[in-house]
Amino acid sequence: MTDKAPKTFLITGVSSGLGRAFAAGALAAGHRVIGTVRKQDDADTFAAQDAGRAHPLPLDVTDYARIPDAVGAAITRVGPIDVLVNNAGYGHEGALEESSIDELHRQFAANVYGPVAMMKAVLPGMRQRRRGHIVNVTSMGGFITMPGISFYCGSKFALEGISEALGKEVAHLGIRVTSLAPGQFRTDWAGRSMERTPRSIGDYDGVIDPVRATREAKSGHQPGDPARAAQALLTLIDAETPPTRLFLGDDALQLVDKKIDAMRQEIARWESLSRSTAFSS
Repeated sequence: MTDKAPKTFLITGVSSGLGRAFAAGALAAGHRVIGTVRKQDDADTFAAQDAGRAHPLPLDVTDYARIPDAVGAAITRVGPIDVLVNNAGYGHEGALEESSIDELHRQFAANVYGPVAMMKAVLPGMRQRRRGHIVNVTSMGGFITMPGISFYCGSKFALEGISEALGKEVAHLGIRVTSLAPGQFRTDWAGRSMERTPRSIGDYDGVIDPVRATREAKSGHQPGDPARAAQALLTLIDAETPPTRLFLGDDALQLVDKKIDAMRQEIARWESLSRSTAFSS
């Protein structure tokens, strides 16, 4: 196991959901937490958790131009970042044909471009110290897919790919990168935090409407406990050789296993065509 001395975490989106649970768990374990918030009330609430170790950072992760200076100021005030947890983001629900390019841009701004900007802000210090851990909160939707959340899945697929490639770029520098991929957790993700495109094309009624209704009905009743997710994060941070990807939840594991089996079967069915594309010898 790694050194368990108190660390400095930078966690985005600590005002609600998994981000709030991650911050609470890290503080309870004795770590320092710099937490990004977008509202002053949320900053005050976060700081009140622990006057000495909870440090609010007013910042919207989609404001890329502000990120370097904001993170730099936080480092000057609190200290070097040991762990970055890119948690801030949201879900978009809507059939692709019904959804706008502006909605796609906003989804990627929050779920991909913002996290990348945060990584770029902490990497110089981690590289100089030859240590650090970046945890990018993706989703089981970054590996499996469901109808009606194509923009969301696309953003999480992108963050998964970026994370895995970055991990190979920085492993020799002592920096670890992990995608943390939760299943269904009891947060506001499927409720007030979800951006939903209004339905407009009847041909999608039978595909989108049942999924939307099921998701809304499950909101507030998801099986995953955010506090236990926080404990899993702390275990991950303490690991000597953390995984490239860690799924959280029985539902995530079941759906991932099902997809892997289906992929293997499909690859086998089309293997001869896949191998037919080389120049003839």
